[in-house]
Amino acid sequence: MKKIALFTMSLLALSLSSCKQDGMLPRDNHISKLSQYDSQADEIIAQMTLEEKVAMLHGKHMFTSEGVPRLGIADMIYADGPFAIREEMEPHSWNSLHLSTDSSTFFPTGSALAATWSPELAYQYGKGLAVEARLRGKDMLLGPAINIQRIPTGGRTYEYFSEDPFLSARLSVGYTQGVQDNGVAVCLKHYALNNQENNRGTVNVIASPRAMREIYLPPFEAAVVEADAYGVMAAYNKVNGYWCAENDFLQNQVLRRDWGFKGMVISDWGGTHSTVASIKNGLNVEMPNQQYLGQALLDSVKAGAVSEDIINQRVKEILRVRFAIEPIPAEKANVELTAKPEQAQIAYDVAAKSIVLLKNETNLLPINFNKVKKIAVIGDNANRKMASGGVGAGAKAHKEYTPMEGIQNIIGNKAEIVYAQGYEIPTRPRWGMQRAQAQTDNSAALREEALKVAKDADLVLFIGGNNREIETEGSDRADIMLKGNQDELVKALSQVNPNLVTILVAAAPVDLNVVEPCSPTILVSWFNGSQGGNALADVLVGNVVPSGKLPFTYPVKLEDSPAYATGSYPQTDAPIAEDIFVALVGEKSQDELMNGSSNRTTALYAEDLLVGYRWFDTKNVKPMYPFGHGLSYTTFEYSDLKATKEKYSEKEDIQVSFILKNTGSVDADEVVQLYVHRLDATVEWPYKELKAFDRVTVKAGESVEVNLSIPVEQLKYWSEEDYNWMLEHGKIELLLGSSSADIRLSTQVQI
Repeated sequence: MKKIALFTMSLLALSLSSCKQDGMLPRDNHISKLSQYDSQADEIIAQMTLEEKVAMLHGKHMFTSEGVPRLGIADMIYADGPFAIREEMEPHSWNSLHLSTDSSTFFPTGSALAATWSPELAYQYGKGLAVEARLRGKDMLLGPAINIQRIPTGGRTYEYFSEDPFLSARLSVGYTQGVQDNGVAVCLKHYALNNQENNRGTVNVIASPRAMREIYLPPFEAAVVEADAYGVMAAYNKVNGYWCAENDFLQNQVLRRDWGFKGMVISDWGGTHSTVASIKNGLNVEMPNQQYLGQALLDSVKAGAVSEDIINQRVKEILRVRFAIEPIPAEKANVELTAKPEQAQIAYDVAAKSIVLLKNETNLLPINFNKVKKIAVIGDNANRKMASGGVGAGAKAHKEYTPMEGIQNIIGNKAEIVYAQGYEIPTRPRWGMQRAQAQTDNSAALREEALKVAKDADLVLFIGGNNREIETEGSDRADIMLKGNQDELVKALSQVNPNLVTILVAAAPVDLNVVEPCSPTILVSWFNGSQGGNALADVLVGNVVPSGKLPFTYPVKLEDSPAYATGSYPQTDAPIAEDIFVALVGEKSQDELMNGSSNRTTALYAEDLLVGYRWFDTKNVKPMYPFGHGLSYTTFEYSDLKATKEKYSEKEDIQVSFILKNTGSVDADEVVQLYVHRLDATVEWPYKELKAFDRVTVKAGESVEVNLSIPVEQLKYWSEEDYNWMLEHGKIELLLGSSSADIRLSTQVQI
């Protein structure tokens, strides 16, 4: 395995065009449905002036790019996602229009959806967003957000799906199909390797070709090749020396040639850096302005620096999407309330199946109302709404049930419920913004009140974690510690009442070294959307049996995770610059931003393939909770694992079956996971990799046969020498379990 730290800086200057292999077919010979609109697009282009063509290649309003009014081609209208349809704003600002119809459903955020391990739910999630986008007259949804969760502190971990490329890919396909089957184009983001928020507008990511192909690109590839994604958003950062919005390797070679992408690429807001390189290397639309692809592009064409053939090609790629997506007339948009009961039900289903039971040692859950007559609910997050906050996309939620509201709704008069705030999370300053006013330290008084309430209760529900100010676009967390003296409070609560259930309302890993020994029961409840409080309460009382699984690893300490262990994050060669998006909102020009930063930050992905659980397994580092972990109110027995054959060839699928028995007294879902371990490999691999999974419903006391399949094609590695996928022959061990660390059965086959 090549170590990124050994890359010389000459790689930075290497022309990635040297990687071209003319004639290589897209993987799986993907042919986009968008190709059917080529003749129609050509007819329109033949009638357009150069000025009309260039007008389509940049922002018209904050979330709109130009059509061709003279020829009846509608504007392209973007919906800021990826977990809600953003409220309507003034055309050239971030100010709300304060409509009465644009309140939407707040869907659980990305890591919550990932915790369901359900492509089927991802499809429904995408469908729900598309339905609401259509009510608002939108053509393209800015989502799904599918970058790999490389660091536990990542500011957008809550938006992204998983640390694992296979799980992310399956969810990306479901989400994309759900959106596009219902009349809206997706815009996959952020392409590519946007795995940190600090300095995202300047950082240069150096990653090996193999790590890119096997870890960071598979979610994008699957969404393009399998789900025929119509749109892609170029990320802010550089990759191997080139800005993503003008990266020939990413946009022309990989996306368009290797994968057969026929749609359009838009920049992230303020993420365009050039005229000639951007238009030649695959960017279709500069958003939201026209600094580079407006008059400057017209001048470049007239001067001969850009051929009109290139302009025609970029316009054609936009028109394909425009013809595939039926525009909504302005008079039919925003005429009724966006949020609908059907979408609220989808949000509930995702939330209910995402909640992860980390531990339940003394069976405090589900709540036994024969023993529990008084419940103390403690924590600021019990009453805090998570639809908005921090920087970036939020939701003007029609309704959001907090944990406290859900508990009151579901428990009703079955038990007395008392509340204490317990802690207060300080507001952290963000780049470009001043801290409002120093907060008064009320922690002692809040703790005293909480302890008094807890002491007299039969059960304590401590609701802690993070909020949207802590986990936010534009900046990564400095650490994973719980804020607002939560650790001290949990420790004190456990001393006055051992019947303590800790509920983590957080969408990324947090440090549990204090919480773990103090709490016999721990749940992860995410930023779980409009129905999150009701879903949580249903799990607490047993109306819903928990079935979520962690989509990432909880480390014992932050330094155990790969990017920190290798010293490749945080970068130390430049200070944290003002965030590019925050500067844009503050109406600073891109030149002002770039001139004010060192623009030299380099992120060497030194862990290479060993992202997430791959690192912990390969390096024998024990996590706090492993990838894929999640308990239930029942238990499951795995038996009789069989493969249909002993040897499989390149074009076959490895087919396995086993018996899954629910050995408890309640019906429940189990997410079964199949990993691959290479036994006699000469190519270097992680110790094991997820290659199949399924969410299976089993009635109490019953058994079902479960079948899983792994296409041998998906066992290939990316050969940097051959610029192609290659299959290593030999024995592999199939590891079947309930998490990456809880392997129940295994068998071997030959490839």
